[in-house]
Amino acid sequence: MIKTIRAALFAFACGFLSVSAFAAPSKTDAEGIVEKAAAFAAKNGNDKFIAEVNKKDGPFNQGDLYVFVYDKTGTLLANPVAPALIGKNQVSEPDADGKLFRKEIIEVANTKGTGWVNYKYKNPASGALEPKVSYVKKQGDLIIIAGVYVK
Repeated sequence: MIKTIRAALFAFACGFLSVSAFAAPSKTDAEGIVEKAAAFAAKNGNDKFIAEVNKKDGPFNQGDLYVFVYDKTGTLLANPVAPALIGKNQVSEPDADGKLFRKEIIEVANTKGTGWVNYKYKNPASGALEPKVSYVKKQGDLIIIAGVYVK
């Protein structure tokens, strides 16, 4: 428990965690963590960035709010909550409603640079299939994403 509190205080002091992270994350939180992730990638390079995102207890994983990263084709490069999916390209796999949301993520990144995508996804905290909205940002050859579950 003390280690968790210390880690949260450290993350807050470094700017990786906001006060709102203790409540249900918002779209503002998703956009903020993606922008911080993009800044980290720009400063430290893609390899170090991907390694940080893949850390289960790293600064880009805050429970319901976490960063994941695709390459320009939609192959998953980093995900702290679903490491078994790393290296897989699931662009042609729809969500529960048949939406090809990963394809839309790539389209938003490539045509707009940033934007929002709505879909349904299994919440790793609750285990339930829930509506989710994700903020997408293209950063060089990477697509950086974080989303929030909409209740």
